Amino acid sequence: MPPRQDWPETLPFDRLLAEFSLWSADLGQLAGEIDRVDSAVDIYHIDVADGHFSPAMLFFPDLVSVCRKRTVKPLHVHLMVSDSILPDQIRQFADSGADLISVHAENSNLESVLQLIENLGLKAGLVLQLQTSVSAFVPCINQISMVTLLGTRIGVKGQSLDSQAGARLQAAKQLIANQNPPHRVLLAADGGIREETVPDLRKAGADTVVMGSLAFNSDDLEARIAWVHAQQGKS
Repeated sequence: MPPRQDWPETLPFDRLLAEFSLWSADLGQLAGEIDRVDSAVDIYHIDVADGHFSPAMLFFPDLVSVCRKRTVKPLHVHLMVSDSILPDQIRQFADSGADLISVHAENSNLESVLQLIENLGLKAGLVLQLQTSVSAFVPCINQISMVTLLGTRIGVKGQSLDSQAGARLQAAKQLIANQNPPHRVLLAADGGIREETVPDLRKAGADTVVMGSLAFNSDDLEARIAWVHAQQGKS
């Protein structure tokens, strides 16, 4: 069963959200991994890459269907795919059980692509690469429920956080506030999420951080998530 249609409004406003990246799970035991961490998760993050837009090749609709059967938590599908296949990919992942589909600000025909996601009954998001102006999401603000800022190069695991990441989050947070959208728009930090970077990302304005090994490889997940929840935003 998927979450409620208004699920972004039901997530806590008063703490940092934990978005678990299934790229860092043991994919050979995906169902068991979801069962293991589910109580700690606010959102699942599912990276999808076609080997062209991004150098990696990641996740398939059938795997999202497995996730949907194991959890009622929101499934956020991040599409890193070329324009030529983007509409078909959106439809396939919608059919597989996604709750939110994010496309890249660097994709073409964003208005129609975001409208397609809405027509399929899902929430939409935009992802911005490091070289893309933070303001790129503003024309689409009323069509999206999440803005994700990448803090590392696209599609490569294990990189260090770029030095611009904090300032970009601060700028995005202010832009969202200035636009005053009619619904909640979450601001996510993705890439370079480590114990030493999370506090600063939260202070810079992140509502959610996309956690990979920081979550799945934790020796004490309960304590790790309590620490994430305790991170304070800018006062």
